[in-house]
Amino acid sequence: MSPASKAQAQPAQLGARLGPAGMRAFFNLAKLWKLSGEQQQKLLALPRSTLAKYRAHPESVQLGPDTVERLSYLLGIYKALQILIPDTVQADEWVNRPNEAPLFAGRSALDRMLGGHVSDLYVVRQYLDAQRGW
Repeated sequence: MSPASKAQAQPAQLGARLGPAGMRAFFNLAKLWKLSGEQQQKLLALPRSTLAKYRAHPESVQLGPDTVERLSYLLGIYKALQILIPDTVQADEWVNRPNEAPLFAGRSALDRMLGGHVSDLYVVRQYLDAQRGW
């Protein structure tokens, strides 16, 4: 196998290995953050039918690189919140609360993350990492 073929195979293998566990973690996070189906679709940039298939048959999950990246940011945001806010309920509610930080301009972090671009997830993750002193 050529180096280029190996490089192309690695994201697919990563998506296959992380898929079932990553989606289970995401669905748990969706419950905690009280995300609607539409919000879940937008955060992962997946069609409703794909999300429903992954929920019903997690063993069949084959994630693409974009979805793996999105999951990574979302799970990182969850972890950062759990570290920053010791009360787990308040940490989970933070994403839905209006926020006066310039990044959010009075809107919630979830509103920002629902912008539809992976960069929207990235900036929220970066903001929380900065709050942690990283």
